[in-house]
Amino acid sequence: MKKTISATVDIELIKWIKKRISKEKKYRNKSHLIEIALEKMKEEEE
Repeated sequence: MKKTISATVDIELIKWIKKRISKEKKYRNKSHLIEIALEKMKEEEE
C-alpha cells in the first residue's frame, strides 16, 4: 500500500530529477525516482 506525502525540495534537485526522468525511461515520474532512491538508501543502512 502506498501513502501520499509532501516534501519541500531544493529547486536544483528538482531540475536534476526532471533531467533523469527525461533521459532514463526507467523512472515513471518524480515520485517513482524518489521512492527508488529512498529504497536504495534504506538498503545501504541495513
